[in-house]
Amino acid sequence: MPPPIIPKIELPRAPDPHVDPAGYLRNIGAVRERTAPVLQLAKQNQLVHFDVDMSKFSDTTKFVVSIIKRDFAPDYASIPPHGRWQHFNVGGRDRIAMLLSSWGNDADPSERTRRLLDLFLISVLLDAGAGTTWQYKSKENNRIYRRSEGLAIASLEMFKSGMFSSNDTQPHQVDADGLKKLTVESMAKALQVTETNPIAGLKGRTNLLIRLSEALVNPLLFGPDGRPGNMLDYLLSHPKTLASSVPIVPLPILWSILVDGLAPIWPSSRTTIDGTSLGDAWPLTTLQKTLLPTSQPWEGIVPFHKLSQWLCYSLMQPMSKLMNIHFAGAELMTGLPEYRNGGLFIDTGVLTLKQPDAERGLEEFHRNAVREGKRGVEVTPMFCPDDDVIVEWRAITVGFLDLLLVEVNKALALEGNEKLTLPQMLEAGSWKGGREMAEISRPNTQCPPIAILSDGTVF
Repeated sequence: MPPPIIPKIELPRAPDPHVDPAGYLRNIGAVRERTAPVLQLAKQNQLVHFDVDMSKFSDTTKFVVSIIKRDFAPDYASIPPHGRWQHFNVGGRDRIAMLLSSWGNDADPSERTRRLLDLFLISVLLDAGAGTTWQYKSKENNRIYRRSEGLAIASLEMFKSGMFSSNDTQPHQVDADGLKKLTVESMAKALQVTETNPIAGLKGRTNLLIRLSEALVNPLLFGPDGRPGNMLDYLLSHPKTLASSVPIVPLPILWSILVDGLAPIWPSSRTTIDGTSLGDAWPLTTLQKTLLPTSQPWEGIVPFHKLSQWLCYSLMQPMSKLMNIHFAGAELMTGLPEYRNGGLFIDTGVLTLKQPDAERGLEEFHRNAVREGKRGVEVTPMFCPDDDVIVEWRAITVGFLDLLLVEVNKALALEGNEKLTLPQMLEAGSWKGGREMAEISRPNTQCPPIAILSDGTVF
């Protein structure tokens, strides 16, 4: 049976930055637009903090292609899009299928989707870098998991225990009242955090979920019981959603739920314009150096919205799989500017941190080691998320991932509808490649080539 023909629909227009700069920088389209000038500077080796060797880009491509071929050749169409779903299946165990099966006939497809949206949203918000030492022992099989997969298994087991639900008859949900009762202590216990098993940004993660409880008190978006999953009903009933042979939801409508509806969860210390918090958006010297005296403040800021994009990618999956929803304008999304994708370009030699910044970062690493009373096994430059080095690194990562997609499809000789999409390449190539390069380059910790002092709300 041929796939349904998806009619084109008009997407909502992005705000004009000269009229509504905050609205523009919070818009998904601004990520690619504002990082594009950084890519042009990188191609000319004119970045502020990194030396760029574009001759090494072919090495990056070859490495990523080798991983994709190893894991998926010749069936590249089977590569799933990047999203949280796959992390739950670590070890080849399809835990989401098992979860769906456990609900039997109690839940129709809509309710099944709502429950997965509940779970995935919580799991993504917990999915900031866990650090190099944290691990989680699954209650299901007593196996040890680390990093993103560890956080996925932990969040799934917390979800199944009813930790996020206020409904005694339905533990498998997330709601505002359930999240209100969370504490740093209860989260530490559930994540098995101890002095010898620390996790980065525990307080930041907990506060994020507590603030989420407040954001969910929004009946229009999240229903009377304040459940993330109720966004499904909002999307399907939205006047811009097209009820075709498959429901067609404009991506900016989902984006608005995540960026505007969840705006209260982000720390108030983030960059602001006209009193409006911009979320994951930061001033960047690289851009500011190119501005004219008449330029406006917004022109020196680069937005990423990494966690919102990771959330968006992850929430689209259950809605597409279980409800056959198509998201128009999904190509507006970008590659995720985080340390695995970004680390790939450092570890394959395309980017090299300039010496003064490397020395400054190493000093911070040693200061942090003293603060935490630990000796570094593998020493890497360390910076805070708002440091200009990190912002420039993330900005060029967005542009490089777009370039990498083009080169990967060429190398795989994929054309037309057979071409890998950006989410497929992120899943099968760049993110996995970044992790594997870290394992090769720093086998003891598998940490990225640049360490980030995480508060649990950015990476």
